[in-house]
Amino acid sequence: MKKLNVIFAVFIFQCAMGQAHAQTTMEEFMAKWENSRAFTLEAIETMPNDLLDYKPHESAMSFKEQITHIGGAMASICQGFLMGEEMGFDHKVEPQTKEQMSAFINQCYDYGKKTIASLSQEEMEEEIDSFAGKITRRQMVGLVDDHTTHHRGAAISYIRANGIQPPAFRGL
Repeated sequence: MKKLNVIFAVFIFQCAMGQAHAQTTMEEFMAKWENSRAFTLEAIETMPNDLLDYKPHESAMSFKEQITHIGGAMASICQGFLMGEEMGFDHKVEPQTKEQMSAFINQCYDYGKKTIASLSQEEMEEEIDSFAGKITRRQMVGLVDDHTTHHRGAAISYIRANGIQPPAFRGL
């Protein structure tokens, strides 16, 4: 009976590890990345033009600033910590219209996708010194994703605070 329990425990562990690995493949991450892009673009499209400068408190970023920060930070982190090449665009730009914001976000997501996809497994596992401490590039990729989610969530809450139905949540 003990041997059967050990075999079962090993089987469960292997299944769990397989699931954990399956959720972190580059192909799956890139699908999530594209979904994140679409969700961000939907948020931009949903917010009315006359509310782009809305912020719930004087100390908060405006909707426009939240969205611009998503793109600028994404591009900056990809170049500075994920071995990104020359951007070919100004990541410190301050778009003023929804069209400019959408174009900027697309540039940043394209740059991030190209940069992240170019990293080898060995490069992803290399430890780097960063503003978050000594972490792997894989962890930095996760940080970029989490940072984007955080600021997009704030932007979406601004949409809802103005009585507007925000875009539906997108999972994977």
